[in-house]
Amino acid sequence: MFTIDEDIEFLAHGAVSGQRKYPRWPEGGRLLRWREIVAGVLLLILFGLPWLEIEGHPLFLFNVLERQFIFFGVPFWPQDFHLVALGLLAFIVFIIVFTVAFGRIWCGWACPQTIFMEMVFRRIEQWIEGDFKAQQRLTAAPWTAEKIRKRVLKHGLFFLIAFAISNTFLAYIIGKDELIQIQTDNPANHLGGLTALLIFTLIFYFVFARLREMVCVVICPYGRLQGVLLDKKSIVVAYDYVRGEPRGKRRKQSTEVKGDCVDCSLCVQVCPTGIDIRKGTQLECINCTACIDACDGVMDKISKPHGLIRYASQEGIEQGKKFQFTGRLKAYTLVLILLLGGLGYLLLTRKAIETTVLRASGLTFQQQANGQISNLYTVEVLNKTFKPVALEFKVKNPGFSLQYVGQPLQTAQPGTFTKSSFFLLTPAKGIQENKTPLTIEVRANGQLMQEVKTNFMGPVL
Repeated sequence: MFTIDEDIEFLAHGAVSGQRKYPRWPEGGRLLRWREIVAGVLLLILFGLPWLEIEGHPLFLFNVLERQFIFFGVPFWPQDFHLVALGLLAFIVFIIVFTVAFGRIWCGWACPQTIFMEMVFRRIEQWIEGDFKAQQRLTAAPWTAEKIRKRVLKHGLFFLIAFAISNTFLAYIIGKDELIQIQTDNPANHLGGLTALLIFTLIFYFVFARLREMVCVVICPYGRLQGVLLDKKSIVVAYDYVRGEPRGKRRKQSTEVKGDCVDCSLCVQVCPTGIDIRKGTQLECINCTACIDACDGVMDKISKPHGLIRYASQEGIEQGKKFQFTGRLKAYTLVLILLLGGLGYLLLTRKAIETTVLRASGLTFQQQANGQISNLYTVEVLNKTFKPVALEFKVKNPGFSLQYVGQPLQTAQPGTFTKSSFFLLTPAKGIQENKTPLTIEVRANGQLMQEVKTNFMGPVL
């Protein structure tokens, strides 16, 4: 694992050369192994989902350009924006609940930025340039043939991975079929798509090759949010100063009472953002648990129990209290349950066929030569499915008939608006009031899908 007194000169602010940080890799850590498993699963899901289909359609699609979204094979259209908005609101509240309870654990275990940076790009860097000491020496060394070779190889691989990531994210937006067409067809036919690929690639390359941990520390708004949400009861990566202080190196002849912290500063060396967790919870901490693994390794060497740095709340360290479901957390959870309940109800009652019937504006009624009264209506049908459906309209009120203007509306194509117009007619002698409420049944493939309410205007005889 680690040698306690090794390379103290690399300790200051995470071994920084200028603004670049060179974190030490916490080899063999228990939590690191779990993070590697979680990262592997999440990377497999991220790169695999765009290629999964249900009945010839993507499992997930986030086509903001054409305002088409598919979640678990179910299509959503601009008319479903209220569902998307409610879903986003529920997701934000979930993040708040999760952060209040468990701090920034998302950042350390599931955030794509952390997974790619720590589990992919830093691993490549270590494979090519060596450990954190070798990397710092290489940066300070003059430009020799070996340095050029290593840097070209590293940044070439960085760019290729950034290209793979950009292809994956573009597949989520436009779908894999269109992405493959962009990749294999004549480039002149897809200049817009290729330009988007290049822009995405350059952005991802810049993020992981240059910005790196600055994304978490400066750019990401979630880091700012946690400062507002955390309290003394939140579970975070924390240093047990009650047990660890006063810190200091252990000497055989000394009778001075010391805490369990031997002041080796390995927790600082392994931190990807270069903080000292012993100074308390800080904005830059992404809960990656590298300091926990490093400290546990040192505790093994000095025959002390694990947990000097661990997941704990400030109140738990100070008073030994276990995690509590506080009133604040209950309130957030209640709001989340209500939002999820409302979203679930709307999803369950969501219609596959959405119909709008409006009486023609500027007109009241028409008197026909055969003694009937008519009203003109426009109808719009949105087919939210992937298949064409046969339509049938029927007036539920007795004495009324429906007559189309032009071709009858019989089929709605998938994912499209279908428009038409029709007259509703009734004998003049049957009208009892100036405005008669009507109900129109909308059937799709023979099944009743919707009952649309409207009004019929006519003279009161």
